[in-house]
Amino acid sequence: MKAANIETSSILIVDDNPSNLDVLSEALAGFGWEILVATDGETAIEQAEYTQPDLILLDVMMPGIDGFETCHRLKESPLTNEISVIFMTALSDIGDKIKGFNLGAVDYITKPFEQKEVLARVNLHLKLRSLTKTLADQNLLLKREIEDRLAAEAALHQLAQELEKRVEERTAELSQALDNLKKAQVQIVQSEKMACLGQLVAGVAHEINNPVSFISNNIPIAKEYIADLIEMTRLCQQHNVTSTSEFEDKSQEIELDFIVEDLPKIIDSMALGTERLYNLSMSLRNFSRLDTSALTPVNIHDGLDSTLLILGHRLKSKGSFPGIAVIKEYGELPLVECYPGQLNQVFMNILANGIDSLEESTISCPLCGEKKQSNDTPQIRICTEMLHDDRVVIRIADNGVGITQEVMQHLFTPMFTTKSVGKGTGLGLSISREIVERKHGGKLTCISSPEWGVEFVIELPIHH
Repeated sequence: MKAANIETSSILIVDDNPSNLDVLSEALAGFGWEILVATDGETAIEQAEYTQPDLILLDVMMPGIDGFETCHRLKESPLTNEISVIFMTALSDIGDKIKGFNLGAVDYITKPFEQKEVLARVNLHLKLRSLTKTLADQNLLLKREIEDRLAAEAALHQLAQELEKRVEERTAELSQALDNLKKAQVQIVQSEKMACLGQLVAGVAHEINNPVSFISNNIPIAKEYIADLIEMTRLCQQHNVTSTSEFEDKSQEIELDFIVEDLPKIIDSMALGTERLYNLSMSLRNFSRLDTSALTPVNIHDGLDSTLLILGHRLKSKGSFPGIAVIKEYGELPLVECYPGQLNQVFMNILANGIDSLEESTISCPLCGEKKQSNDTPQIRICTEMLHDDRVVIRIADNGVGITQEVMQHLFTPMFTTKSVGKGTGLGLSISREIVERKHGGKLTCISSPEWGVEFVIELPIHH
């Protein structure tokens, strides 16, 4: 299809009368259009197929095939069916005009010709032809764009399928990585437990050392006393207490009166040490509860006391550290259904963190870098009470320097810690929240202020 430009249009004039051809050609030649002529229908069809004019002025009455048949053949051919045809005729019968329009003609010019009318009609139909070509070109361009878009959509669909497949593969990889991470977390949690166990064993070893020292240090003395008493007994038996001077000499030598007075004290000391060992052993068993893997009604105060006993060595004064005062404000609580070993681990984590905070605050305040005043005695306060009729509350507070709001936002986040490397894994509080909230259906929260320290609040249902 030629470019749509009216100034360079071509017009084919078909008429068997040379005078008509001359008149029309002369009238149209001054407008820059290319003028083609033919004197019969057959020649017009051949020339139209070859030159592809933009407009055909076709005489109706011609020898051979007339204008109607010529138009019919032009419209039947795929090479010429889009060319506009204007009939030229002296006929005024309305039926002939209708016949021409039905064959595909776009207009009629009546003979004899009126030049202005001819020019106006030709110009109009050339413009319509130009617009038609332009629209056809645009439609073709739009069709190509649609085809390109469909091809792009097909490619995009293919790409989406490939991406979906890659996402599925990546999801599977991430799922496997998540499983591996969970396994690693279990190992980390186990490491945390081992760290706590090491701390526990160190405390137990420290507490056991004193009563064992009582016993081990007093046993040799007790043996000497007993040996001397046995020798005195033998002397009394041999001499039948007749040689009083020898008996008195021996009594003075071994300080019999002191032995008689001190021996019961030694035995009492040994008994006290043994009792402390027994109590410590029972507390350790009560704390760990390794033999209890099911929900068990327990006395919450027993778990708190056992944990305090195990941490007792860290509460005592040493060097410049004045020691930590523990204030118990226990309320009347019923037995609580829980996993006692896990709950005691929560008490251990919170109390150990409180002790760490108080130890650090007596050295220097992390907020201002200054040492705390000497009259601020480090203390931990433990309060228990009923909440409504179905829950208990345990509050564990210290009067350290508190926690900043920035740290508070990440306090229970796994792996988050403010302690130096090697002193904490950042899992203690996250594990504690897991135990309290997921395992026991309770709630663990923290309240803090730089003015008065930190308080952890543990809410537990009485019946799980």
